[in-house]
Amino acid sequence: MGCGVTKSDHFHKHSGKAIRAAVLIQRWYRQYVARTEMRRRYTWHIFQSIEYSGEQAQIKLYNFLGYLMDNFTPSSNERNLISHIFRENEVCRDAEWERYFCYKNIEVPEIYSGPHLTFPLTVEQAVGLVEAFRNKKQLHSRYVLQLLLETWKQLRMFPNINRISTCQSKEITICGDLHGQLEDLLLIFYKNGMPSLERPYLFNGDFVDRGKDSIEILLILFSFLLVYPSDIYLNRGNHEDHIVNLRYGFTKEVLTKYKMHGKRILKLLQKIFSWLPLATVIDQKVLVLHGGISDVTDLNCFANCCSQVFSPFTVCSVFHFKVKSLPLVTPDRLQILDLLWSDPMTQDGCTPNEVRGGGCYWGPDITEDFLNRHNLQLIIRSHECKQEGYEFCHNRKVLTLFSASNYYDVGSNRGAYVRLGPDLVPYVVQYQASSMIRELTVRQSVGRTERSALKVLREQLFAHKSDLLCAFKKYDSVVSLSDWATAVENVMHLGVPWRMLRCQLVTSKTSDGMINYHEWFNELAIHGPNTDSLLETLYRHRSTLETIFRIVDTDNSGFITIEDFRQTWKLLSVYLKMEITDDAISDLAVTIDSNQDGSIDIDEFMEAFRLTDKKSRLERGRSMFMGTATDLTKLEGDPNI
Repeated sequence: MGCGVTKSDHFHKHSGKAIRAAVLIQRWYRQYVARTEMRRRYTWHIFQSIEYSGEQAQIKLYNFLGYLMDNFTPSSNERNLISHIFRENEVCRDAEWERYFCYKNIEVPEIYSGPHLTFPLTVEQAVGLVEAFRNKKQLHSRYVLQLLLETWKQLRMFPNINRISTCQSKEITICGDLHGQLEDLLLIFYKNGMPSLERPYLFNGDFVDRGKDSIEILLILFSFLLVYPSDIYLNRGNHEDHIVNLRYGFTKEVLTKYKMHGKRILKLLQKIFSWLPLATVIDQKVLVLHGGISDVTDLNCFANCCSQVFSPFTVCSVFHFKVKSLPLVTPDRLQILDLLWSDPMTQDGCTPNEVRGGGCYWGPDITEDFLNRHNLQLIIRSHECKQEGYEFCHNRKVLTLFSASNYYDVGSNRGAYVRLGPDLVPYVVQYQASSMIRELTVRQSVGRTERSALKVLREQLFAHKSDLLCAFKKYDSVVSLSDWATAVENVMHLGVPWRMLRCQLVTSKTSDGMINYHEWFNELAIHGPNTDSLLETLYRHRSTLETIFRIVDTDNSGFITIEDFRQTWKLLSVYLKMEITDDAISDLAVTIDSNQDGSIDIDEFMEAFRLTDKKSRLERGRSMFMGTATDLTKLEGDPNI
């Protein structure tokens, strides 16, 4: 040790290096986690913004149709065309409807291998239905109609607001949105147990749309409702609405699965939806409803009566009270919109929900006042997809619960349900239903979801190409990052972090960091005609286009006449404030009606504009664009356009 360096010096020297290395690794890991979380958040925000943009467009269409009803005379063609939307001519006795829905003339063939039902339904049959759907079997339309008829009769006995209680030996399980995702419902039953006298359930709306198994979910829930009418509870969601179903896929699903009797099934489901309770109160302390409240929500308006609530968007929306001593009344339909469509916000007050286009945003002060007025302590609601499947807000007095996992894409979010016992303290259980989740690392999962979100965002940018070009005209051919982000947001109104997304959306830039927006449009991973504004308009409003088609298709046949086709285009042109001449409509009709049979098939109609389904996981049925998405690569140079 003559050099003066001891073992202790060596030790301290190496330990110092180890500590510095550990600090660097720790710093790198924290930055990695922060970047991953940032990517998760902006990806989530893209999906949610585009989803709400679609809902906003749907409500604008409702308002437009309502305007037509208010401003056209009863005898006009325009009013006749859309009057069936609001079912003005369908006020008839329940007995007449029951004859229309009669299933007895429908034969079940011997080769049918699905489940057979007898009524009254038994527990074994309800459980057997779950197993049959797990094995991808389909229930015969005779049994579907029979089960739905029995459900309709049962629901007509329920009030608008169910009042239930837990007891010392029972917990009630509460589930949020399922949106046609049967895999999630099966997983809930596996983890939590089948519905029973000892295991009551409350399902909080949005059973249908976007997913591919909506009808199966309804049939399972209705079967258990019939077996345990005092232990299974169903609240209505904003998607239990026949007009919403036209846009977001449920109507199409039923007509595809039940080609022979789908129209009757849809009509009966429309009746059932209108009789679903709007809310449930547990132990007089916990309110469970789908959307939320506003500063004018009054539960007493809906309570203590058996009533039918039509679509909240129906112009003549009424409550039909079955209690003879009560007069026919028409409460404010905005209260129904609030219950089904509203979302909580962090700041005090109550404002219109302009993001969704319906309902309101309500703050902690509104929650506090509402709970005090009704002597409640907690609101459990659904309606919003949450990354963890649930979220508390308003000083833990509002709990959002969402049960459809992988809602936007594989790995995008967990699902959750809540168990609530006599102590009324929510116990949250989270899960993720896809087997693919276990095969993906966190980085892979975030990357996959991010790619899907950016693809959807690029499609939206393409759909607004003309508007974006107009917004950029006041600049030179190059713009700064700040000006680019401002111009894009002014057109898109999505509220996403454009500056942060620049690297993913814009690859080419000048040496000083400026963006050539002409080159940007050329480099987008979507290609289409640059000058055909009609095509761009059609693509942007493709969901509205198909919704209007289905509205005009009054009997859900999948066909419309040439004259109905003309009316469809008149509606669309008025709605979009664009002029389409009669000659152009006639030429279009001749082109589309290729077999010259005088009618136009909805699939042929959408195919004429290459607006057909693209069956990827993201876009197959839960897409925020209603369940159909466009393969934009087919648009370029299409001779049919």
